[in-house]
Amino acid sequence: MLKSLNDMLIETMGPLGPLYAVGALGLLLILAALPTIMKKTVDPFSKFRDATKGTNSQRRDSATAKKALRNGRGTDKLDKFATFLEPKSAEEMSTARLTMTRAGYRGKNAVRTFHAIQFILGIFFLLVGVIYAVFVSVTDEISTTTLVLVIILPGAIGYYIPKYWVERRVQTRQGEIQDGFPDALDMLLVCVEAGQSLDQGIIRVSKELSVGYPVLAEEFEIISYEVKAGKDKTSVLRGFSERCGVPDVASFVTVMIQSQSFGTSIADALRVYAAEMRDKRVMRAEEAANKLPTKMTLGTMMFTLPPLLIILVGPSVYDMLQLFKNFQM
Repeated sequence: MLKSLNDMLIETMGPLGPLYAVGALGLLLILAALPTIMKKTVDPFSKFRDATKGTNSQRRDSATAKKALRNGRGTDKLDKFATFLEPKSAEEMSTARLTMTRAGYRGKNAVRTFHAIQFILGIFFLLVGVIYAVFVSVTDEISTTTLVLVIILPGAIGYYIPKYWVERRVQTRQGEIQDGFPDALDMLLVCVEAGQSLDQGIIRVSKELSVGYPVLAEEFEIISYEVKAGKDKTSVLRGFSERCGVPDVASFVTVMIQSQSFGTSIADALRVYAAEMRDKRVMRAEEAANKLPTKMTLGTMMFTLPPLLIILVGPSVYDMLQLFKNFQM
């Protein structure tokens, strides 16, 4: 029987027919045994362990999802362009961040957003120049120099508008800090002499200055938050000086650090420095007043002298013209 079966497999499948048959039979036996293996009884302890593992993994996945959502809310859409929109070196990046901080833009993506706005405005104004050049070249003939200027100049203007805006904002904020700093020192001196510590006095001054000098009040508020967070007071004061970029503030920070290092009275240092700041403010006001006549000279010559000459010399010129006409007649 086996011999006849073997001969039949060889005739049907060739010389390897019996091998194919054995392989197919083994595969059928494996498939038949799989359901029995899968129905194996589960150990209760293993079942409990798997359930606990599943709960922990669910909690872990939930925490990860919440963290991703929190991070997702603050993610910037310009992340994929970070290598293009941010400076390559750490020194340039630090300088750019300090400039944006002094302008009042404290976000971690402020530098990236600034360069993105520069790029977008430059491209937009460049396209406007191209459209204008095409329109002019269709209606009238235009030279090559004019064509280049019409295209390049708007792009350069659009690129430098954000930079000009940031520089003007830095100057405005520094001027406000410089104007309000003497009043802030006077308030801080009153608080310290009343028995409050320097940290409490800074918090009080930040609340009092929020209406008159909001920029300076914001800086003092940042100092109070950093001190509450446990940051070293010396580094906090130096950060305050770097964020402001005002020489008076830098001198004040130096005085405070030296007073703290040598153990001298902070009230005495504040009293002397506040008096000096008041004198400097008066000197700046006198300097601005002394510059005013020089600045008004050009306006006076343009808008006052010509009408005065017309009033004084005009009648004489008119009489001379009338005499000349009569003489010709």
